[in-house]
Amino acid sequence: MAQIRMLEESVIDQIAAGEVVERPASVVKELVENACDAGAGAVTVEIRDGGTTFIRVTDNGSGIENDQVQRAFYRHATSKIQKVEDLFHISSLGFRGEALSSIAAVSLVEMITKTKDALTGVRYCIEGGRERELSEVGAPEGTTVIIRDLFFNTPARRKFLKTPATEGSHVADLMEHLALARPDISFSFVQNRQPRFSTSGSGDLKEVVYRIYGREIAKELFPFSAEKEGLRVDGFLGTPQLVRPNRNFEFFFVNRRYIRSQLLSAALESGYASRLMQHKFPVAWLHLTVDPSRVDVNVHPSKMEVRFSEGRQLSVFLEEQIRQALHEREMIPTLTLSAASGRVKGPSAQERTAADGTEKRGPTAPARDGTSPSQNETENREGAFARKEKENGKAAAALGGDEPRQAASAQSTPESGSARELAGKLLSGQLPAGPMRPPQPFERRRISEMAVRERLEYEAVKREDEPKRTENAEQLNLFSEKLLSPGAVRQYELIGQIFGTYWIASYQDKMILIDQHAAHEKVKYEALIKKIREGRPDSQNLMPPAVVTLTNGELTLLERYREYFSQAGFEIEPFGGNACAVRAMPCDLYGSPGEVLLRDILNGLETGQRPGTPAAVTERIASMACKAAVKGNHRMERAEMEALLDQLLTLDNPYQCPHGRPTMITMSRQELERKFKRIV
Repeated sequence: MAQIRMLEESVIDQIAAGEVVERPASVVKELVENACDAGAGAVTVEIRDGGTTFIRVTDNGSGIENDQVQRAFYRHATSKIQKVEDLFHISSLGFRGEALSSIAAVSLVEMITKTKDALTGVRYCIEGGRERELSEVGAPEGTTVIIRDLFFNTPARRKFLKTPATEGSHVADLMEHLALARPDISFSFVQNRQPRFSTSGSGDLKEVVYRIYGREIAKELFPFSAEKEGLRVDGFLGTPQLVRPNRNFEFFFVNRRYIRSQLLSAALESGYASRLMQHKFPVAWLHLTVDPSRVDVNVHPSKMEVRFSEGRQLSVFLEEQIRQALHEREMIPTLTLSAASGRVKGPSAQERTAADGTEKRGPTAPARDGTSPSQNETENREGAFARKEKENGKAAAALGGDEPRQAASAQSTPESGSARELAGKLLSGQLPAGPMRPPQPFERRRISEMAVRERLEYEAVKREDEPKRTENAEQLNLFSEKLLSPGAVRQYELIGQIFGTYWIASYQDKMILIDQHAAHEKVKYEALIKKIREGRPDSQNLMPPAVVTLTNGELTLLERYREYFSQAGFEIEPFGGNACAVRAMPCDLYGSPGEVLLRDILNGLETGQRPGTPAAVTERIASMACKAAVKGNHRMERAEMEALLDQLLTLDNPYQCPHGRPTMITMSRQELERKFKRIV
């Protein structure tokens, strides 16, 4: 029989490190979370070679007492909790006391820290879990931790790391999540000696989104907030036009901690249901503030998953509030055309300024930052990091020399002042822009210049989003009326039908294009849903009945939701073995084979957007009813068009068909006149 031995302490530490330190991003996460828990107002993270050879995290937090530094590297040593009851109301990001000991077990660690009241700081070096140096040094308030040669003593772990570029991208993603989780902290990220992004720490979440993801995304967001019984949700939702092919832009934060949650994702997507096309996902940044006793963060070693004590109620509440927020906003897309490529795009800042009458330029006139419109379009198409990288050189030029003076004056506005004035405030500490002690002087200059540039751009975007002043308040109210309100529709002038599919109408200064098939789909969908919910569906008998053979899983689902099938107008009876007979089905589904429809509904109950809910039954049935809607290439009389418009007015969401396509789009008179060169 093999002997049972006690493992050496170093082996135990390396095994424990495998649960906490998976890759360089894991190290950065733990160190930055410690900085946040220490009350830091500014954090700088620098990595080289993807973080495999060098990581430096600098903060201006409270620091660590001199006699506590060594103890901080012991296993399960923490200042966040003291007893087991504390695990049920955790308010800090870290609490297990495993991070520093695990990191020190597989790397070369150097820490320099100083508290506010101490005269000097401490420099502590530990290599592979073994202490090398503890000395007194001069240092500013806060903590700097330097990690070198990650996994130097565990080559098997190092071998499984990805390329430096891939590991660096994981760290970059992590830093974005941390910055979005704490907009009140100024974050700066430096990769291979190149500043990647920085945030001001102003507490404005939308500004952080703008700095990281750019203007095109930020301008398609609208604020969202809801509160109920100790739960508060704040953040931003994207319009239905701002969609993604995956869930990568669904961001959730619980008590300022970034998490991944299938529960919250399902609630978000259900709130957007019928407003998005199939296989498209919404964009959102949502911060949830909840009593720590109602959420368990001690579920997974990475602390990326949480468990809610009232998950079902939270999901329903969030879904309802998102649906209501979308319902209160008019979601008709506005069409603008790019002359260069014919792409549909939003108006640029230059075009909006000219349209307001404050300043008119020719089509090739330079923008405020000295670039041409074609350059601006090129920059808008580039990724956020690539765009900011190009701007570093321009931002550096904006602070010195003859050309910088011109650039600064060009960007000067009464609201924000010149770039030179902002830079002076930034570097003197009047504006939050970065850590108190960045690692290198040149990095401080480049990070500050980037922050100045981005602050100016963001202020310009905020001014563009503000409502334009007008002397005629009555006219403002008239134009703010929804395009599908009863008063507005009465003023529609139906011009006619083109291509047998689309209607053209005019209303005030807008041209409206309506898709007759999408509009009729939506009317039929809502009508059938209403009948089913009120328990009065119209059924038709099938002669002969449709006999369907189901799997054991499908039979289980059918029995579980048999009541809802009956409410929807189905009559289904057992037919021996795994077979069943469909004897009746909803009238509006005439032409859809009963056996095909039944299988589709059962499949949706198992794998649909909202699996396991009765809503999946009614939504799938109603989506099948869309097949009976009027098709394209079908001529309609004016009376039919007017009747369909009147029916649209009665719907909760007349802007998208059940599959998420828009029922109508608009184009302004101003855009048409711009294309005909009546205005420039």
